[in-house]
Amino acid sequence: MAVNVGSTTDLNSEINVTPMVDVMLVLLIIFMVVTPLLQSGVTVNLPRGKSPDEDANIIKDTSVVVAIPAKEQYWVGGDFVAGKEKLIETIKDRMGKLKADDPKVVYIKGSVGVEYGEIVKVIDAIREAKIDQIGLVAEKKKAGEP
Repeated sequence: MAVNVGSTTDLNSEINVTPMVDVMLVLLIIFMVVTPLLQSGVTVNLPRGKSPDEDANIIKDTSVVVAIPAKEQYWVGGDFVAGKEKLIETIKDRMGKLKADDPKVVYIKGSVGVEYGEIVKVIDAIREAKIDQIGLVAEKKKAGEP
């Protein structure tokens, strides 16, 4: 003789949403924390202009970006480069690794506090590396900024 204790034949087919919401909130927090860390390169206080054109190629991993956060501090991508000769070598090396369809442009991010002569030194180094296309990076002024 078999006894059926506490068992029902009805199945519960409803979705339990609580664990899904918990997982989504955890994922949201992870993405909120990790996203600012994904910014590549060096932080530079860029000058602001009324109408700088936005170039979509600058955010590509293959783009060659020279950042100048302070006098005689050169960063190519995320790597510190000491001296003009090393800067020329690094730029030539990075440009040599580009694919045929990649734009052959070197972007310069000069900080607001960097003297104009320092930017000219970098432009001269890029020209010595036999590169003709140079892009100067600036941020667009926000609405209401003087």
